Amino acid sequence: MSELKENRARFIEVNADNLPLHCPMPDMVSWNQHPRVFLPIVENGGEALCPYCGTRYKLVGEVKHHH
Repeated sequence: MSELKENRARFIEVNADNLPLHCPMPDMVSWNQHPRVFLPIVENGGEALCPYCGTRYKLVGEVKHHH
């Protein structure tokens, strides 16, 4: 099992495996620190900002779209 991450990071890189993206992420220690909010990172040019905690997410790598 992977180690839980502290929510202290204010910048987190994510990839296609993390989609659909939501904050807080399930592997964070305080996964229930605020209501879960889904962030439209693909539609926002690969970046998203959580309106609750201010964590900035950046999408790295390729995202394959299914038609």
